[in-house]
Amino acid sequence: MDSAVSDPHNGSAEAGGPTNGTTRPPSTPEGIALAYGSLLLMALLPIFFGALRSVRCARGKNASDMPETITSRDAARFPIIASCTLLGLYLFFKIFSQEYINLLLSMYFFVLGILALSHTISPFMNKFFPANFPNRQYQLLFTQGSGENKEGGRGSPAPGSGLTRPLCPEIINYEFDTKDLVCLGLSSIVGVWYLLRKHWIANNLFGLAFSLNGVELLHLNNVSTGCILLGGLFIYDIFWVFGTNVMVTVAKSFEAPIKLVFPQDLLEKGLEADNFAMLGLGDIVIPGIFIALLLRFDISLKKNTHTYFYTSFAAYIFGLGLTIFIMHIFKHAQPALLYLVPACIGFPVLVALAKGEVTEMFSYESSAEILPHTPRLTHFPTVSGSPASLADSMQQKLAGPRRRRPQNPSAIGRSRKLKMGLHKPSLSSICRCPATSWHHQAQRKWNQQPV
Repeated sequence: MDSAVSDPHNGSAEAGGPTNGTTRPPSTPEGIALAYGSLLLMALLPIFFGALRSVRCARGKNASDMPETITSRDAARFPIIASCTLLGLYLFFKIFSQEYINLLLSMYFFVLGILALSHTISPFMNKFFPANFPNRQYQLLFTQGSGENKEGGRGSPAPGSGLTRPLCPEIINYEFDTKDLVCLGLSSIVGVWYLLRKHWIANNLFGLAFSLNGVELLHLNNVSTGCILLGGLFIYDIFWVFGTNVMVTVAKSFEAPIKLVFPQDLLEKGLEADNFAMLGLGDIVIPGIFIALLLRFDISLKKNTHTYFYTSFAAYIFGLGLTIFIMHIFKHAQPALLYLVPACIGFPVLVALAKGEVTEMFSYESSAEILPHTPRLTHFPTVSGSPASLADSMQQKLAGPRRRRPQNPSAIGRSRKLKMGLHKPSLSSICRCPATSWHHQAQRKWNQQPV
């Protein structure tokens, strides 16, 4: 996933454009402003709506829609994995034919794009279905195993018997309904359009869907993890954009919806324009999941304000606007995270310092709200006293909720003697029976008393 803002400035040849030494005509100031403004708007939409949907996703009870939580270890390893992937793609493009690689990647992102776009438009499409629409439920289940080891196969216990079945690893467990099938059909039309034409509008539809799903389904477990992830990618972005030409080369050669593009010559050529400015999806998803985390933190404070969300959202606008401004001044691709990371982390931290909520911010755990019914042991009980006193207290707790039968005076007297310690086992008797605990001895003597 590339993470740089690229500006095909005047006189440069871009991928998919003329490469015979000719240069494109200069873009008008109006066209450049339209391209930059459109990229900024397209970046804000998935962050805003993805953050709102991440709150509902964290509160959802459907296991198939549970978000993927990024831990501190995942955040520390992510820049290394991203660097290896980026360098591998660069070497592939240098060694093998670019056409075959892009054909394979196009088929792969064709399937992923249809699923992502269908999941994105599903909540909006539900409003257009009539109330009497025949909606049926379906489930696509693909497990590992065969015969008796397969779930529901021969030898499985009957439902409700209380017995457990052999565990079968689930490879695919996809639940959907008739409305989802309609959304898949509409998304497939966009997928075919992208596969045949590689049009920039179809590319952006898939890119927006990937970004929104990423912000919604990828959750940081706490603010410290977000700082580790953003800090690591801050260094990653600077190195691969300023240190080498790897990221820009891959971004221009990679014909897949991993970037948002908008033509600077739209006013001159219309929908067939080909002089694009681009924004990598990494510049949207990575800060977006951090902004979504701050929105969930705002809700956890229960103050009916979204101060940290709006602050980080404004910081993103400031950082991306600064990136575009510097890129336009220096006519060179810029690592957007160089400006986005300090803004998205620094602005909310300054607000927390002013409000005295830094401790609450860094102690907030987002994973605690995903499973709110899970009990947590916050402290261990203290144990003190002699064994006999502990036995009496436990006996009283066990006998407390039960209703006792009326006893005769002799039985009441024996119970009083037991409480006074007359029938408690002595320390010498416990030492003579090391294989039997003291409470077993007490229970045995109690059972031997005549009723």
